[in-house]
Amino acid sequence: MQIVPFEIAIPDHAVDDLRHRVRATRWAPVTPSPAWQQGADGAWLRELAAYWADHFDWRAAERKLNQQPQFIADVDGQRVHFVYRRGEGIAPYPLVITHGWPGSFFEFHALLDQLCDPAAFGADSADAFDVVVPSLPGFAFSPAAARPGTSAFQVADLWVSLMRGLGYERFGAQGGDLGAGVSIALAARHPYAVAGIHLNFLPGTYEPAIGAAQQSLTSAEEKFLRDRNDWVALEGGYAHMHSTKPQTVAASLNDSPVGLAAWIGEKFRAWSDCDGEIERVFSKDELLTNISLYWHTQSIGSSMQMYWENRLQPMRFTDGQRVAPPVGFAHFPKELSHPPRSWLERTFDVTQWTDMPSGGHFAAMEKPDLLAAEIRRFFRPLRQHA
Repeated sequence: MQIVPFEIAIPDHAVDDLRHRVRATRWAPVTPSPAWQQGADGAWLRELAAYWADHFDWRAAERKLNQQPQFIADVDGQRVHFVYRRGEGIAPYPLVITHGWPGSFFEFHALLDQLCDPAAFGADSADAFDVVVPSLPGFAFSPAAARPGTSAFQVADLWVSLMRGLGYERFGAQGGDLGAGVSIALAARHPYAVAGIHLNFLPGTYEPAIGAAQQSLTSAEEKFLRDRNDWVALEGGYAHMHSTKPQTVAASLNDSPVGLAAWIGEKFRAWSDCDGEIERVFSKDELLTNISLYWHTQSIGSSMQMYWENRLQPMRFTDGQRVAPPVGFAHFPKELSHPPRSWLERTFDVTQWTDMPSGGHFAAMEKPDLLAAEIRRFFRPLRQHA
């Protein structure tokens, strides 16, 4: 496997063009609805756009991103961008962490410090990790999948090859959002390579075997399924579009930076533990660094492709099918869905379950200290089997 160092270097003309496009935005007329009720709030969006055009320093963000060691690898014919941080400890444990949408590898910058150098945060250096954070195919600096059919299962195959190319025959996996699906696929398809997986989200396409009789569902599971269906009906329009007509919406979002900011920024507000005040959790610089990665790499359309592929290859398990590697689950209170433990235990050996005190969907950015402590605790007994 060929691996070469990588450094982000967006051309000046691209940065200038972005500012020009933001300033030239044709703003949508305001509707007589309360702020945020029908999507991204116009006043907030105008404020963010003004900051993006006149104050956001992409070069400072770029320097921060480049502080993390990055590489490009040719993995089974697919170019993969990844961050690779070595741990500070006696025997760091190998861990691959996978992001989701609308996130990116940038989500994990604070978490990486906690995992790679735990002693710097008052934790035990024996809990250090070697962490690999790949960009999913079609996200940021990983080109779109070379061929159709690249769902979470095929990405899992790529990650095994990537980790093997880095010298890791056995490792752990962690993820939320789409990354949770990839982590589950890693455990299901490659139990010989994956010692265990830690999740902070359960993919919507996951369906355990429940038998022919619906009466086998517990009351907690029935409530979870009702709540999930209600959420999909009221909040899941973006996912339905991604999984059915991604290229239609991509044509707009790839051309309008403010449209892109609305599409992504609204999710950071709705899915985080911010009580409706997005900048209580994410600064404008953090939001715009992530959004700018999508813009400068023109990856918003290709990032939606996994929704299409995952719809065609959902995570449905049959009667008696079990996933062998142990699973840890961190349940954050403002996450999108709240599965009961029994729902996971129909398929997985859940050895650690924690109801977290605060945090939402973007746990690695919102609560990196809490998530890092859970990851360290889960993998501690598995290290001897690495």
